[in-house]
Amino acid sequence: MVEALLSLRINGEPAHVAAPAHWTLLEVLRYRLDLIGSKQGCDKGDCGACTVQIDGEPVLACLTLAAAAQSRDIRTVEGLGWAPEAVEGCHPLQDAFDRWDAAQCGFCTPGILMSAEALLRKVGGVVTREQVREALAGNLCRCTGYTKIIDAVVDASEQLHAEREQPEQSTGT
Repeated sequence: MVEALLSLRINGEPAHVAAPAHWTLLEVLRYRLDLIGSKQGCDKGDCGACTVQIDGEPVLACLTLAAAAQSRDIRTVEGLGWAPEAVEGCHPLQDAFDRWDAAQCGFCTPGILMSAEALLRKVGGVVTREQVREALAGNLCRCTGYTKIIDAVVDASEQLHAEREQPEQSTGT
């Protein structure tokens, strides 16, 4: 079996890994780098459970050859807690999902979070329910009716927008 040496940037850190040349990004993340947050669902691009971001755009890791990610910035769900907007290791989306009970079995949640985070970053303000529905169209959830998921994403966008709009607090010295 021919292995390729890959140089990737994952969640802000350089990663060098050897993997079979035919492996997908999902296989490299899960089976060589132990980043198991991205789920292996359908392996054909139907469910979105494997969604990660490459250079800030959501992609299906099960359909992306690992070699195509060479020298690119990859962000997985594990990297959300390291984002500048994260508080104590928790991204506002993760907090909103918790508050809204938006995750049930949790299998689809990592992919949904990655798609939703890309939407929030792209819009940069409060998102509409329609924008959320469109952004999550490629993410299948079999447990929920999506209502709480959409509510959580809109709520997170409102929280982020409110934080950006707050004037700098003076120290009073």
